[in-house]
Amino acid sequence: MYVHFWDWESLVKEVMDALHNLIVQGKVLYLGISDAPAWVVAQANSYAEFHGKTPFVIYQGQWNVLERSFEREIISMARSPSTRPMGSRWRGKFRSDEEDKQRSLRPSKSDSEEIKGHSVWGSWERTEDEIKVSHALEEVANEIGANSLRAVAIAYILHKAPYVFPIIRGRKPEHLVSNLEALDITLSEEHIKFLEGIGDGTKPQGITASAFNVQKMPPPAPLPVFRLNSQGEGEGAQRQ
Repeated sequence: MYVHFWDWESLVKEVMDALHNLIVQGKVLYLGISDAPAWVVAQANSYAEFHGKTPFVIYQGQWNVLERSFEREIISMARSPSTRPMGSRWRGKFRSDEEDKQRSLRPSKSDSEEIKGHSVWGSWERTEDEIKVSHALEEVANEIGANSLRAVAIAYILHKAPYVFPIIRGRKPEHLVSNLEALDITLSEEHIKFLEGIGDGTKPQGITASAFNVQKMPPPAPLPVFRLNSQGEGEGAQRQ
C-alpha cells in the first residue's frame, strides 16, 4: 500500500500509527510511499523503528535522464528501502525526430487524442529540453547499437543504483520489446556523464508541476549585528 503525495498537514506520527494498524489488522502486508520529500520518509521510518511500528520499504517517484532530482536525496535516503521510479521513458516523449514526424503525420486514434488534448502530464508535444534529451539518447543508442533510444533511457536508471524496479508502461508490442532491450544494455561511465550533461533536473516535471506552482524564494537576508558604542547605546550594523 502506497501513500501518494504527502499532504503537508498530517503529522508523521498519526500517519505511521494508522498505517501500522492496517498491518496489524492483516489488511496490508507492506508499506510504500510516493512523491514525498526525503526528510519526511526518514522521519517516518525513524519513528516507526523506534516505536515498534511498520516502516516504509519502498519509495516511488519520477526519475529519468531529464528529471534527476530523485538522485539528490532519494537514492541516499533509500539505501534500505527499494526504489520504484516512474517515468523512465518520460511518457513516450523520449523519441527520435523521425518518430515524432511520423506520429504527427499518421497518428492513431489514441495518439490523435494525445496530440489535441492535455492531461495532468502535459501536452503530447515535446519541449526543447525533451528534444535535447531525446537527441542525446539517440546518439548513445547509435553508438552502442541499441534499437531503441527508450531502452537506453531505462538502462540509465538501472545503472545508477541497486534495487531499482522501474514502472514501465506500454500500449503496443514494440513498446514491450524496447523495454526488454534495456536489460541487455551496458552503459559506460562516459555514456552516463554524456547523458547527465544535458539537464540538471532542477525544474518540476510531470505530476509535480501540475499539482502546485513552485516559486523559489530568495534566501533570508543576514541578521543585523548590534553593538554598544562608548556611550552604551545600541548601534545596528549589517553583517557582511
